[in-house]
Amino acid sequence: MGLKSDRWIRLMAVEKGMISPFAEGQIQPGKISFGLSSYGYDMRLSPSFKLLHSPLPELLDPKTLDASCFEDMEADHCILPPRSFVLGRSLEYFRIPRSVLTLCVGKSTYARCGILVNVTPFEPAWEGYATLEISNNSPCPARVYAGEGIAQILFFEADEPCEVSYDQRGGRYQAQQTITLPRI
Repeated sequence: MGLKSDRWIRLMAVEKGMISPFAEGQIQPGKISFGLSSYGYDMRLSPSFKLLHSPLPELLDPKTLDASCFEDMEADHCILPPRSFVLGRSLEYFRIPRSVLTLCVGKSTYARCGILVNVTPFEPAWEGYATLEISNNSPCPARVYAGEGIAQILFFEADEPCEVSYDQRGGRYQAQQTITLPRI
């Protein structure tokens, strides 16, 4: 399994629709960078957010998480209270090839402010908008920006396709269109 280059990512995005919309460049003055990089792709944050609202639930349980615990918000930015999190989604829609697995890591610009991004790997043949968990680990409120870079995706291609892909398993989050809460 090998890390894929910008040339491979561009080819797959443009000719195979792996990333849509696809941003070719990387530097955007006055913005947190997004788009194609040397060995990855910096995805953007959409303007859709799910915030925990008051009163806070006594317990967050992934088996019984109630959507009423969250407030939906559309905005060009979101302010995260100290030591809290928000759910967001990628601006880009992804179609991962059957022989590819991705890993996603947060951007250093946000990490330097105590903001961490958690995204599970995109498995072979998964497609959809990525649901993102964005945590503010700092003691201060923190801002994240829609339409700008939020995390970098690294693409790894295996020597051969997997035997059973995410779509064949009937993955719970296949083709998700919105911020998706846990499904059991």
